[in-house]
Amino acid sequence: MIDTDGYRMNVGIVLTNWVGQVLWARRIGQKAWQFPQGGIKAYETPKRAMFRELHEELGLSTGQVQILGATHGWLRYRLPHHLIRHYQKPLCIGQKQVWYLLRLLSQDKSISLDSSELPEFDEWLWVDYWYPLAKVVYFKKQVYKHALNELQPLVSHNQNIKKRKLTYKLPF
Repeated sequence: MIDTDGYRMNVGIVLTNWVGQVLWARRIGQKAWQFPQGGIKAYETPKRAMFRELHEELGLSTGQVQILGATHGWLRYRLPHHLIRHYQKPLCIGQKQVWYLLRLLSQDKSISLDSSELPEFDEWLWVDYWYPLAKVVYFKKQVYKHALNELQPLVSHNQNIKKRKLTYKLPF
């Protein structure tokens, strides 16, 4: 669903485990990694869209996660000019998103990337909470920064997550 300003309505999912790491997924057939996200259909609330996307992209059901919170209001990013499909009507110039912070309640093996007919990811792993800020594509960076900063206080205080520079490298 695209609003009157040209932004596609969307939800983003930050899935965390018990030690405060977040799920980071690679787009199928690409070198691009991101958080799960997806469009909101005309009949859906953002929360309903989040649960649909959670199942489609990660194979998880409502009982396998706990909602820790969501961002307040919409976070927007514009697409770079070369990614805008100028021939499409209505024209989509970017996305506006509500981000949800979830905790996985089930085991890692319950995550399945092939639960839908058209999988979006071909690999996933747990990374440090702040790691995605250094790796997300440049035009999504400010939205990721805002979402992670807003959602971070909702992560359990026992996990002692702090902003810090990473001292390790992942294999991508």
